[in-house]
Amino acid sequence: MIPERDRAQLDDGEFLDAYSQAVIRAVEVVGPAVVKIDAARGGGSGVLFTPDGLILTNSHVVDGAGPLTVVTPDGHSMRADVVGQDADTDLAVIRIDGTSLPWASFSDSRGVRVGQVAIAIGNPYGFHHSVTTGVVSALGRSLRSRSGRLMDDIIQTDASLNPGNSGGPLVTTRGEVMGVNTAMILPAQGLCFAIASNTARFVAARLIRDGRIRRSYIGVAGQNVPIPRAVARANQLAVSSGVFVVSVEPDSPAAAAGLRDGDVVLAFAGEVVTGIDELHRHLTGDRIGVPAALTILRAAEKRQLTVVPRESKPLA
Repeated sequence: MIPERDRAQLDDGEFLDAYSQAVIRAVEVVGPAVVKIDAARGGGSGVLFTPDGLILTNSHVVDGAGPLTVVTPDGHSMRADVVGQDADTDLAVIRIDGTSLPWASFSDSRGVRVGQVAIAIGNPYGFHHSVTTGVVSALGRSLRSRSGRLMDDIIQTDASLNPGNSGGPLVTTRGEVMGVNTAMILPAQGLCFAIASNTARFVAARLIRDGRIRRSYIGVAGQNVPIPRAVARANQLAVSSGVFVVSVEPDSPAAAAGLRDGDVVLAFAGEVVTGIDELHRHLTGDRIGVPAALTILRAAEKRQLTVVPRESKPLA
């Protein structure tokens, strides 16, 4: 009969072996599709998601980077071209020549759970094809992109990320990509972030089709502002904050609608707007050229304007 203490050690050993085997299997499945991206100003990682050479990575890895070189896990080096990129979600698609290349599949990120194992594969500090593991520590985070927009549905993990991991996959133990690694908070310990796979799939499809993500704009610079209770009561408002219009761009949709400096935007197209990030979320591609009601406060009185958003121009 095995003593209780020895049984506990055996159980721990079996558990560790099962965990290790799960990680090993996932890396064997996805690892061949993870590439190193070299650019004049640095580089990062990426993951092949089609057998004909389409690679998903971060926008900040390829933006203004000049010539790109992709190095596959077997050491082959080849030129890559940018298919499209979107700074607002920090995602980009690039392409290399090839057929029957190893490629990774994406999971449904709605099924990701806090506490599940997360495996990051990439090239930190240029060390080719490194693997770190951890768990999903939080879901539904928001993170500011380099363009200034807020990215939603971000996965937080404690799987270690370092410069060079950007654009690499965050993987489940089933060997499916649950997210695309995008950032870490340097002063913190174990706070790393990935763009959820459902967002990545949607953006990648649009980048392949159009080379960019279409969004609308109305042409205002604003800041979040609280609504005084007395003003809210007087106008029967159910919101406690809105967007204070700091300036209106000349010849913009907002100017054509009659919006003025000092107005406070409360709602757009029937949707409540409590802050500038919420307004950005409503300015999607399907709003381009479509008249929308704009509810505002002007001199403490509620008014309604009609604005016709235009297509925003991509950042240079």
